[in-house]
Amino acid sequence: MVKIKKFDVVVIGGGPSGMASAIEAYKNGSSVALIERENKLGGILKQCIHSGFGLHYFGEEMTGPEYAHRFIEELEKTGVEVYLSSFVVRIKPNEVIIKNSNGIETIKCGAIILSVGCRERTAGAISMNGERPSGVWTAGQVQKWVNMYGKLPCKNPIILGSGDIGLIMARRLTLEGAKPQMVLELMSTTSGLKRNISQCLVDYNIPLYLNTTVVEVLGYPKITGVVIANVDEKLQVIESTKRTVSCDGLVLSVGLIPETTLLPDAKINPKTGSYLVNEYYETSVKGVFACGNGLHVHDLVDFVTKESKKTGVQASEYSKGKLIYSTEHQISAGKGVRYTMPNSFFEGVGKVEILFRVTGKFTKTNLQVLDSNGNVLSKKFVLCANAGEMQSIEFEKANVKTDIQVVVEGAN
Repeated sequence: MVKIKKFDVVVIGGGPSGMASAIEAYKNGSSVALIERENKLGGILKQCIHSGFGLHYFGEEMTGPEYAHRFIEELEKTGVEVYLSSFVVRIKPNEVIIKNSNGIETIKCGAIILSVGCRERTAGAISMNGERPSGVWTAGQVQKWVNMYGKLPCKNPIILGSGDIGLIMARRLTLEGAKPQMVLELMSTTSGLKRNISQCLVDYNIPLYLNTTVVEVLGYPKITGVVIANVDEKLQVIESTKRTVSCDGLVLSVGLIPETTLLPDAKINPKTGSYLVNEYYETSVKGVFACGNGLHVHDLVDFVTKESKKTGVQASEYSKGKLIYSTEHQISAGKGVRYTMPNSFFEGVGKVEILFRVTGKFTKTNLQVLDSNGNVLSKKFVLCANAGEMQSIEFEKANVKTDIQVVVEGAN
């Protein structure tokens, strides 16, 4: 027999995003259910034992588990009903079907928040050539083995990609006695935060090679080495630069893919690979909201929390029929900008914060919001804007009656 329960808001995902949105929805007066497939809350933070969390949100430095524990403690003081070890079978507007040790349960609701996170790109996802031996890991896998299982999967690895997890694991492996030989980055700029480049590579004398990639994996059944090469400005391999490097592990830090399988009918932003959302962070499916890394990949969990708290309030308001919808206008990425979040806004009053990433490195420039006539609605001066770091800008939407775009002044 299928059990049926009813809540105002159902949050899917028990990581930092899900916990923050669930707490805020509850504080806003909604009954809330939080669904998590693992047997503990915390999400990816459980294995992130390095420091650097909480500086922006709590004003103090803490590890990932410490950051998660703050929210677990706060969640326990609320009336949010938590479902652990529960898998979502299907969702549709106003209904979530889950499966757990109690069987199949149907949860009726007024709004749904997707806080489901993202997954790592694998060797298959980037179409890497060569054998498929053991010893090819994603950075997250290595992190889990070292931090949670106490196992060292490789001693002389090469790290492909300059994403933050890869940089952090270069340092972590070094501290555990391994000797990462190098970090390779296909692009001409790094994708990780500047502080991680400094603290994880420079401080430990781990070389970083830009415009360089792995073109072939060698060895079977265990990896014995890789063929690496430089690439030109069109990212094509320069044949004359190919060389073989011995290693006992290849650690991939080549990007994250937002999880979107639960809502296949929603409109997708091709730039982020996740949902298009309006200023309320509502997807194209009415009553279904999204936030956190499942929507777009953030630099810091502190920013995930900030975004998710707002989404929790908006979903709560939707369940009460209090969100205001008017004429909708698009927010697009202009010159020098890769994508924006959110993707649209409604006419009215109040400020809208736009998060976005730039396409390259810009110094001493203005970030601008323009209307369709080229009028400047908002301007923000920055000393430096990098592709690897999220930017933000606010604009006042009163009297704005056109689509808008975000640009980097002077970008081609």
